Amino acid sequence: MALNILFMGTTKFSAKVLENLYNSKHRVICVYSQPPSKKKRGQKILPSPVQTKAENYKIQIRIPNDLKNPEELDFLRSIKPDVVVVAAYGKLIPKEYLDLPNILFLNLHASLLPKFRGAAPIERSILKMEKETGISIMKIVPKLDEGPYTRQIKVKLNINTTAGELSDKLAQLGSQAMIHSLNDLEKNNINFIEQDHKNSTYAKKIQKSETKINWQQDAEKVIAQINAFNPNPGAWFLFKNKRYKVLKAVKILKSDAPGVVIDGNLTIACKKNSIQIISLQKEGKQVSSAKEFLLGNEIKKGTKLS
Repeated sequence: MALNILFMGTTKFSAKVLENLYNSKHRVICVYSQPPSKKKRGQKILPSPVQTKAENYKIQIRIPNDLKNPEELDFLRSIKPDVVVVAAYGKLIPKEYLDLPNILFLNLHASLLPKFRGAAPIERSILKMEKETGISIMKIVPKLDEGPYTRQIKVKLNINTTAGELSDKLAQLGSQAMIHSLNDLEKNNINFIEQDHKNSTYAKKIQKSETKINWQQDAEKVIAQINAFNPNPGAWFLFKNKRYKVLKAVKILKSDAPGVVIDGNLTIACKKNSIQIISLQKEGKQVSSAKEFLLGNEIKKGTKLS
C-alpha cells in the first residue's frame, strides 16, 4: 500500500527530490518550504524552487516562518502522514513533531554520515578535496544529523567536480535511495544503523568571507574553492573595484608572486603553481569564456589581483 508523505524542502536539490517522490508510487499529500525570499538582482521576492514545484503539481503547500507555532503541529496531526521526508529544508524539526506517534521522520542528507553533518556538506566535501562523498537516508532525532541511517550511497569526487554537478547527482541518487527506503517502510522491513559518533565532522554554513579567492593558497586549493562555490555563491577576486566570479579554472605549472597575472591568458599565480581561468563573470555581466572576456577587458600581465 502506497505511503502518504509530507515533504519538507526548499532548494533546487530539494525540488529534484520532490519531483522523484511525486513520480513514485507513493503519495505526496503536503509540502512545507521556507517562505519566499528577496533575490539580489531587483530585490524581487521569489518563491523557493520547492514551492514552485509543489504549486505546479497542485500539492498543498505551507510556508511557515516558525514550525513551533502550535497551529503547524496541529495541522501535521490532522493530515496523518505515514512519513515525513526532509531534504535541505533549512529548519530544524522541533522535538514535539518527532514525538508524534506513528510518523517516521526521514532525512536525505548529502554526505556519508557521520562526516559533514550540518548545512553545507556538498561545498565542504569539495573544499576539503575529499576523494568520495555520498548520501545518507537517516532517521531524524533531536540532535542535528545524529540519527541512525538506513541507506548510504558513495560517489567518487575528482578535481573537476563542481558543487552544482555534485548537487544534481546526489539529488538523483538520494531520491532513488529514499524511494527504496520508503518501499522498505511500506513492507515494515526498514532497518537502521547507528552512526559512529566519535568520527563525526561538521559542515558549517558557508560564510561570505570564504568566497573571496585567497591567492596565498596552493593552486589545487584555489581550484577546490572555485569548484565548491560554482555556481553559487561563486568564488571571486577584485579588479578595479569590480568583482569577478570565477566559474572554472585549471592548474598551470608556473610560478610568480601570489595574485600576479603572469601572462595574457588569465593565468594567475598562487602560493604554489598557478591557475588559468577558463570561464568567469564580471559583476553585473553574463558568464563568458576567458577568451571572450579578454576581447573587451584587459587584465594585463603583471597586474596584482586582490
